[in-house]
Amino acid sequence: MPDFPNLAFLPVDCLLIHERHDEQRTRPLILRIRASGVLRNPPIASPLHDGSDRYMVLDGANRAAALREMGLPHALVQVVEPDDPGLSLQNWNHVVWEMNARRFLAGIREAPGITLRPLQSPIQPSLEGDCGLALVHSCRGRQYTACTQAQDLETRVAQLNTIVDTYKDRARLDRTDAISVAPLRGIYPMLSGIVIFPNFKMQDLLRLAGRGYLLPTGITRFTISPRALHLNYPLEELQSDRPLEEKNSTLQKWIQARITYKGVRYYAESTYLFDE
Repeated sequence: MPDFPNLAFLPVDCLLIHERHDEQRTRPLILRIRASGVLRNPPIASPLHDGSDRYMVLDGANRAAALREMGLPHALVQVVEPDDPGLSLQNWNHVVWEMNARRFLAGIREAPGITLRPLQSPIQPSLEGDCGLALVHSCRGRQYTACTQAQDLETRVAQLNTIVDTYKDRARLDRTDAISVAPLRGIYPMLSGIVIFPNFKMQDLLRLAGRGYLLPTGITRFTISPRALHLNYPLEELQSDRPLEEKNSTLQKWIQARITYKGVRYYAESTYLFDE
């Protein structure tokens, strides 16, 4: 099989998240994992390569948090190198609805360190420069740019969190790749607007995660190829207190047996799954 995914057990404590996550989702996820008796889809993580033996979770932060809260010593993850050609990083934007549109804009205007200015001409959001830290489109299509005097990346990330904090607990939000409110008006009731975020570089994310800085929830989008899905690895193996090396040896034997008995299938084409 081409480019077989690298699956391995890692100490749970070496896994770092890079975005804020919803802790309310952890408990229901724990219940589902325990009820199923398996880890269905492993989190995906990338090594920091800073000498600390730590890994940043690219996808599956809630699963990693659930495994930690369950008290498991090790997590089964798919390891992807930061420069892997099959790894791509883009951004998601936030569509905000069920919040008064005026309050939505007013909240961002009042965010400390942020000045919201009408957008005179199209620009791309950027982590550099005085303006364009984020773009905001009202439900009526009016466009604004978020400006800041902060220059360092850590402070600018904190200000992105400040923007998101103005609406994340007062409205409903979803991730979107839309950059205009026009295609969203007929989909989201009581549409407030959208917030468009800048792109991050992989090395910046690794550095931020290693220093404990978290991005707002749901603004990074990783595509990974190949990707291991529907692994369904027995939970009892994750719960075992056997040494890490022994667990990894058992895992490789389990994978080889699955391949031998044609329990693994590779899909080269783009795939939609309807059993999630």
